[in-house]
Amino acid sequence: MGRKAFDMLTSITGLVMAGVLLLAGGLLIWASVFISGQVHDQLAAQQVFFPAADSPAVQGDQFADMREYGGQQLTTGAQAQVYADDFIGVHLSEVADGQTYAQVSSALQADPTNTTLQDQANTLFKGSTLRGLLLNAYAFGTMGSLAMIAGVVALIAAGLLLVLSLLGLRHSRGTTDEEQIFDAPTPEPAPV
Repeated sequence: MGRKAFDMLTSITGLVMAGVLLLAGGLLIWASVFISGQVHDQLAAQQVFFPAADSPAVQGDQFADMREYGGQQLTTGAQAQVYADDFIGVHLSEVADGQTYAQVSSALQADPTNTTLQDQANTLFKGSTLRGLLLNAYAFGTMGSLAMIAGVVALIAAGLLLVLSLLGLRHSRGTTDEEQIFDAPTPEPAPV
């Protein structure tokens, strides 16, 4: 294969790949901005605020991460994860001796008139549901962050491929049609 043809082929392929990466990077960054905006807007609409850092509600080692956000409104996925695990999760573990909603609900089915079990099941159901919703916001917030990283990496790779492809096209102009990419070795004469 001629050197000029090879340079042109690889350079054009690089330009196409740069275009694909540019498109992918743009879409990933758009997805990140969209996801982050949705997580923020949905959480902000709920008007959830962290207790003040000096509040009795967050005293103790199990609430250390909560105090970092003391008094702030819950608007990010990372905040949602802390609130879900380190506030709601701690309080849910104190209901019904740490049993889950499914365990208390099963006990309630066996004893449907037990008002203590009814109250515990109600509390666990509501708390577990809210905790799950907040952890979904955390998951989506994390996906948005990863999409941003992937988008930036794709744009950097697109830029690098663009530069390399343009250098390849420039190199192809300086080669002749006769140059070969792999010159076949000339056979040595056989000994006489």
